[in-house]
Amino acid sequence: MSRALFRHVAVDTARLIRRNTAASTDRYGKTGVAQSRPYFRRAKETGVSPSPSLGFSSSSSASISKVGFVGWYLGMVKSRPVVTKSVTCSLIYIAADLSSQTISKTSSESYDLVRTARMGGYGLFVLGPTLHYWFNFMSRLFPKQDLITTFKKMAMGQAIYGPTMTVIFFSLNASLQGESGSDILARLKRDLLPAMFNGVMYWPLCDFITFRFFPVHLQPLVSNSFSYVWTIYMTYMANREKPVAISS
Repeated sequence: MSRALFRHVAVDTARLIRRNTAASTDRYGKTGVAQSRPYFRRAKETGVSPSPSLGFSSSSSASISKVGFVGWYLGMVKSRPVVTKSVTCSLIYIAADLSSQTISKTSSESYDLVRTARMGGYGLFVLGPTLHYWFNFMSRLFPKQDLITTFKKMAMGQAIYGPTMTVIFFSLNASLQGESGSDILARLKRDLLPAMFNGVMYWPLCDFITFRFFPVHLQPLVSNSFSYVWTIYMTYMANREKPVAISS
């Protein structure tokens, strides 16, 4: 019985050796496993990088650089979440406003950089921080990411956050342009309902993807990415000609 057991152990050991040898051949193109491991160990100990002959190329270095930037950004999102998300939101609003002006202006007109600064400031000081706290609040209120919970988060966004931020956006932008209270009310009366209706047409799918498939610390970034197209529309609406002020 002991000889049979020894024979089975020997057979299994031989099979394992052949399998490891075949894996080494597929990976390195030769059966030099015993030589490659000391090489990498010596390279690590001496600080010498592996040579290009081992499969490291400039394209690999470029890929590492890209991953490094993404890793740096994700690290900033976790270490300084409010600042990182606010700056990201501001940059997206600046790009969206410049795109909106490019679409609407004639070739002889110049860019309204004051308007662009207003949009960037709104993203930096208002929308960016509120997005951070809103998504964290939704995550605490509805911690799951199943289908039903996702629809609950979407409904909260459409019923509370979206209308509130739309009113703040139109009112603050008009106020920074020097419009009076009656002018702001007239602007809201003219623009608020169309903007909210178009928002209901645009945002539910974006919110579904954001809440369903991304962790909470990345949700503001994903939402800001979707908001690029939306912001082109909103900056156009917010900078239309001032309506006739309603009677107080």
